[in-house]
Amino acid sequence: MGHHRAVRPGRRAAPPPGRRRAEVRPRYGRLAVLGASVSVTAIAVLGSIGVLPSVAQGDPGGSAPSSTPVATDSVVDSVLAAAEASVTPAPQPEAAAASVPSPSPSGQPAASSGQPQGPPPVPEDSGDGRRVVFDQSDQRVWLIDDDEDVARTYLVSGSVTDNLQPGTYAVYSRSEDAVGVDDSGTMQWFVRFTQGPSGAAIGFHDIPVDDGAPVQTLGQLGTPQSHGCIRQKEVDALALWDFAPIGTEVDVVA
Repeated sequence: MGHHRAVRPGRRAAPPPGRRRAEVRPRYGRLAVLGASVSVTAIAVLGSIGVLPSVAQGDPGGSAPSSTPVATDSVVDSVLAAAEASVTPAPQPEAAAASVPSPSPSGQPAASSGQPQGPPPVPEDSGDGRRVVFDQSDQRVWLIDDDEDVARTYLVSGSVTDNLQPGTYAVYSRSEDAVGVDDSGTMQWFVRFTQGPSGAAIGFHDIPVDDGAPVQTLGQLGTPQSHGCIRQKEVDALALWDFAPIGTEVDVVA
C-alpha cells in the first residue's frame, strides 16, 4: 500500500504538482452595485430611526422645512447615481462619417468635369443661310444648312502661315483627286474657295499622302499643320464634298 501524508486539521491540501490555481479577478462593477445596495439599506434604516433627517409627508400645517434640508431620498438618489456611473461602460468612438461632397454656392451639385460637353456654337458674324464656316483660332469647321442648323462640325488643320484673311468666299472649283504644289503629296476631295498670295489654290481636302505615308496624324487635327489649305479627316472631307457644290458660301473667321 502507498503511504499518504495526513493533512493537519485547519490546513488546505496543496494542489497537485504542475497545476496552478486560476487567478481570481475582482469584478468591480458587481462590487460597486453591492456597495450601493448596502449603503441604501443603511441609509433607510438610519432615516427610519431618526438618525438622518427626512422631509415629513403631508404636513397639514405647511411648516417651513428644517434648517438642514438633507432628505433621505436625495441621499439615496446620489448613491444610486454614483453606483450606476461606476458600472456604465464608456461609449465607444463612432466611426468617422463618410465624406459628403459640399454643394456649390448656388445650392446645385457641382458639374462633373468628366461629363461630355457638346460642340462649341457657331461663331458670331459668320454669315447666314447654307454655308461652310472655318474658325482659324479654334481650327474647326461647321456645315450649316438652310435652316441655320449645324449639319456637321469637326476639327481640322489649317495653315501655319498667315495666308488666309477672314471674310466671305465661295466655292469655285472642285477635284476628287489633286496633287500638291511642288509635288508635295496627293490629296482627295479638294474643294477650292480662294487663292493665296502666290496664286496657289486654297481649299478643303483630306490629309495629303507623301511617299505612301500621311503627312500628319489624325491626333494633330485641331492644330495648324498645312502650308495653305485646310486638312480634314477623310470621312469629314467627303461630307464637305457632298455638302458644298460650286457656289457654296464659305465664311472664314479669325
